[in-house]
Amino acid sequence: MMNLKIRLAIMSFLQFAVWGAYLTSMGNYLASIGMASKIGLFYAMQGIVSIFMPAIMGIIADRWIPVQRLLGYCHALAALFIIMAGYYGASAGSEAAFSTLFLLYSFSVAFYMPTIALSNSVAYTVLTNNNYDTIKAFPPIRTLGTVGFICAMLFVNFSGTLNDSFAFNFDAVEGFLSFQNTYHQFYVSGIIGIILFLFSFSLPHCSINKSSDKKTLSDILGLKAFALFKERKMAIFFIFSMLLGVSLQITNGYANPFIASFKDIPEYANSWGANNANALISLSQISETLCILLIPFFLKRFGIKKVMLMAMFAWVLRFGLFVTGNPGNGVWMFILSMIVYGIAFDFFNVSGSLFVDRETDKSIRSSAQGVFMMMTNGFGATIGMIGAQFVVNYFVFNHSDVSTQLEGWKISWTIFAIYSLIVSLLFAVLFKYKHERK
Repeated sequence: MMNLKIRLAIMSFLQFAVWGAYLTSMGNYLASIGMASKIGLFYAMQGIVSIFMPAIMGIIADRWIPVQRLLGYCHALAALFIIMAGYYGASAGSEAAFSTLFLLYSFSVAFYMPTIALSNSVAYTVLTNNNYDTIKAFPPIRTLGTVGFICAMLFVNFSGTLNDSFAFNFDAVEGFLSFQNTYHQFYVSGIIGIILFLFSFSLPHCSINKSSDKKTLSDILGLKAFALFKERKMAIFFIFSMLLGVSLQITNGYANPFIASFKDIPEYANSWGANNANALISLSQISETLCILLIPFFLKRFGIKKVMLMAMFAWVLRFGLFVTGNPGNGVWMFILSMIVYGIAFDFFNVSGSLFVDRETDKSIRSSAQGVFMMMTNGFGATIGMIGAQFVVNYFVFNHSDVSTQLEGWKISWTIFAIYSLIVSLLFAVLFKYKHERK
C-alpha cells in the first residue's frame, strides 16, 4: 500500500492544482469575452461562499459523512459545475451571458472553497490516528499543495490551442491561444477535480463524531468564538485581519489582465512577460513555498506584531512595484513583486493562524480559526474584490485608449498600495503586543 504521507501529499497536490488552474488567469478569459468589468464579482464570490459553506460542510463531516468522502463529493460537484462553465464558454463564445457563466462558476466555488478546510481535516485526522506529530508532518504535505498550484498554473500558461485565423507559430503568439486566455482552464480544473474525487476513495477512513453530548446551535456553528471580540487585543487583531484580507485576492484577479495588457503596446508586444503572465505570476507561489520555512524563525525572534507588519509592508511593495514595473526592461520590478508576495501572504495568513491558536482556549480553538478565516477570506476578500472592481473599472475598463488604460492601471495599483500603507501604520499604532523571546 502506498505510504500514508505520500497519499496525503498527492491529495494536497491535487487540492490546490484544481484552484491553480484558473485562479490567477480567469480574469484574462473574462476580459476576452467582454466581462472585464465583472472580474471583481467572480473573485468576490469566493469570499461570499467562504463565509458560510465551510461551516455547513464542517457540520456534515462531523455528524453524517466521513470527511474524506465528503471531500471527494464536494470536488465531484465543483468539477461538474466548472466543466459546465467551460462548456458554456465554448458554445457561447464572446456572446456568453454573464448571468449563466457566473451562476455555474458560483456553484463550483461554493463546493470547492469548503474543501480547503476539509483536506486539512483529513490530513490532521489521518496523521493523528497514526501517531504522527502534525506540527512536523503536516508542513511538507501542505507545501506539495503549493507545488500543485504552481504546476497547474504553468500547464495552463504553456498549453494552448490554435487560433483558426492564424497559422501555428508559437513565437508569434497570435496563432497560439494559451489556455490562460480561454475557457479551457475550466476544463483543466474540472479534470483535476474528478481525479481527486476518485483518489479520495483511496484515503484512510476518518470516523464521524457520534458523541451523544447535546450541543446547542451556538456550539455547532462555533459562535462562542465570537466572544473573543470582547478582548481588546483580539478584537483589534480580527478587525485588522479583515482590513488586510481586503488585499488578498486583488492581484489574483487583476495581475494577469494587467500584465497581459502590455501586449497592446508595441514596445512590449513580443516580450516574454506580457505573453506569459501566468508563468511570471507563478513566482509568487514559489516564493510562498519558501517563505513558509522562514515563519518559525521570524516569529520566535520578532513576535507576531512585527511579523504581521512585515506582511503589511510587503503588500505595499507588492502593489507599488506594479506601478513602476513593466514586462520589458522593468520586468525585474514585477519579479520582485512576485518575491515579496510570499512574505505578504504567508507572514499574514500562517502567522495569524498561529497567533490565534496560541491566544485562544483549546475548547474554542477550531472555531476561533474559523473566525479568522471568515474575517480574512470571507468578509475581507469579498469587500476587497468589490472595491477593487470599482477602482479598476473606473480607471481602466471605462476607457478604450490603451495608454489611458495603462495609466489607469498605475493609478489603481497606487490606490491599493496607499490603502495597505494606511492599514500598516494604523496596526503599528493600535495593536499592542509585547513579544517575549524564549
